[in-house]
Amino acid sequence: MHVSEYVSHDAVGLAELVAGGEVTPGELEAAAREAARVVEPRINALVETWPTDDRPAPGSAPLAGVPFLIKDLGVAMAGRRMELGSRLAAGLVAGADSSLMRRFRRAGLVTFGRTATPEMAYSITTEPAPYGATRNPWDLARSAGGSSGGAGAAVAAGVVPVAHATDAAGSLRIPAACNGLFGLKPTRGRVSVGPDADEIFSGLAVQGGVSRCVRDSAALLDQIRGPEPGDPYYAEEPRRPYAEEVTRDPGTLRIGVLAQAWGGRRTAAPVADALSRTVRLLESLGHRVTEEPVGLGADWEEFVLATARLMTANLAASVDGLAATLDRPIDMSTLERETLAGYHYGQRVSGPQLVTALGIRNRVGRSLAGYFGTHDVLLTPTLPELPMPLGVYAEGAETMDGFDWIDRLNDRSPFTLAFNAAGTPAMSVPVTADAGTGLPVGMQFAAGYGREDLLFRLAGQLEQASPWKDRVPGVWAAARDR
Repeated sequence: MHVSEYVSHDAVGLAELVAGGEVTPGELEAAAREAARVVEPRINALVETWPTDDRPAPGSAPLAGVPFLIKDLGVAMAGRRMELGSRLAAGLVAGADSSLMRRFRRAGLVTFGRTATPEMAYSITTEPAPYGATRNPWDLARSAGGSSGGAGAAVAAGVVPVAHATDAAGSLRIPAACNGLFGLKPTRGRVSVGPDADEIFSGLAVQGGVSRCVRDSAALLDQIRGPEPGDPYYAEEPRRPYAEEVTRDPGTLRIGVLAQAWGGRRTAAPVADALSRTVRLLESLGHRVTEEPVGLGADWEEFVLATARLMTANLAASVDGLAATLDRPIDMSTLERETLAGYHYGQRVSGPQLVTALGIRNRVGRSLAGYFGTHDVLLTPTLPELPMPLGVYAEGAETMDGFDWIDRLNDRSPFTLAFNAAGTPAMSVPVTADAGTGLPVGMQFAAGYGREDLLFRLAGQLEQASPWKDRVPGVWAAARDR
């Protein structure tokens, strides 16, 4: 299979070709590797690839034979390294599959590599010291986002149609927005993070994927959803597969709009213009759209402080565990300055402070639950600005402590974190692009707890009304064939 044909299909379409005997999983894998060979020197999205022994029988699983990539964090694959983008974890090899990895295998996905992440997923740009910056395929001088930036760049450039991603504060939705992809953060408890953890970042983090089309994300979530024994959270099973929701009429929805973020960061003109165009599109589809205040349930400053305490306390525990396991020091020889500052800050978080932070997380969840009692969906920009130039986030970081770094990240991405705190689903949809630069602009849609079905219906409608599949970046696996 030529790369030009390979990239013309989504994951569901590739699986259908395999099921029909028109192509083999080996031929798809060869095409994916060729796509990576073409684009990887320019985007630097992959940490490692490996020979695979996954050869699912055609038709044996819904995504049988589809090439796939996992993030260098959040999922363990037996016998493969998971280094968290960090020198501290260099050479760390998983002894067994995590629950999520077993589900990827059962889905028939052929995993042949891992994608780049910032160290410990501790940034919203992917520029880790061990591997260098991942570059945005739309503009190589700009960030691909983070922390699932490698996944976002690889999917956008055509290496794979869908890839694993995680999201603790926007880490899935931000790369989706930067790279012109669809990305849905599931409800807390929708996808197990077991068995070695019951929750990640005190319940802020979830597992999912980014894709070039809505139905691929729906098909992936159908295969990985559901609890494992011992999970602390439970999201009620959907009434029907999410793949079926994509083609269902969402009806007339009550959609609220939050154009300016909590915390005071102003939405830049190109993004505000894209938001206005999205509102007009929604109105043309018959939805009732109103802009009004949205209560967060906490002051922005105390919310960011609570988040900093939750994240850094969890970070400190993880770093201590890795250092003990691998017998390595905790200093600038093993950690980047931002991570090390977060580690030291987290060491000072007291038990009562951690409990108070969890209480603020609860207040945010209760407040947004009330909002979704009167609205079906909330629309915001995913990011208040276009993708940032590489290097911007690190400017002045040498003088920051652990709180300052978290404050900077939330100032640059003020729309995403609240839905991690609340545990509710939210998606970034590449509805439109900036007229001046051609860069994609992601729009975020959030819904109440457990309502991924509603979001998939709306996303499917938007994809039909404003198709984005023919918009491809300058760095594209089949560019030579265009």
